[in-house]
Amino acid sequence: MNKAIYLTFLTIVCVFVPAGTTNAQSIEEARTLYTEGRFTEAAELAQSLDTLEGYALAANSLAIYSYYMAPDGEKEGSFRRAVELAQKAILLDNSNPEAYLQLAHAMGRLAQVTGTWEALNEGYAGQVRDAIQEALRLAPDMAAAHLSLAAWHAGVVGAAGFMAGLLYDANEEDALAHFERALELAPQEKIVLLEYALGSLALDVDANRAKAHDLLERAIALPA
Repeated sequence: MNKAIYLTFLTIVCVFVPAGTTNAQSIEEARTLYTEGRFTEAAELAQSLDTLEGYALAANSLAIYSYYMAPDGEKEGSFRRAVELAQKAILLDNSNPEAYLQLAHAMGRLAQVTGTWEALNEGYAGQVRDAIQEALRLAPDMAAAHLSLAAWHAGVVGAAGFMAGLLYDANEEDALAHFERALELAPQEKIVLLEYALGSLALDVDANRAKAHDLLERAIALPA
């Protein structure tokens, strides 16, 4: 699968997922490790809590480590572990939208390293979409879910062109609609404007160059 399809999940999920309330001290310790870039340590501590928040954070931490730091020979196995951790979060509470976004994140990353044919055979693109849509069903006003689904549509259209609609029911109209909804819900989040700009370019570089420039200017103008 095209790398751009899933690049957005790294930051989107982290920005919007709220802190948990169970095992507060331990989960905060894990979050501190995460923010310090000690991703494997964060994953180990978080999953040891055996909580929804712990498994979700562990999945995210491991997916980030796998993408940016893991040796090539370890990436696939590490991503598969991240998928398993996200699935454990869902098993603990299948009504939690953040857990589904973490599953989408981890599965999207896995699709990148398994190769195009295996990703197609395993149906990863559709599974990522389904996970995001479930998050939206559970939380219709969740900005991160709208942004993730928008980026999914834009990435698939950018990668597959006219085949995107036939293969995955992905289209430009839905991408733009979800970008706009995410922006409406989180107008002060730089990441929304940034991903909207990148998604616009994925859809059509030439036609959307000016729009992307405007979105980036708006992001820069927001306070840090």
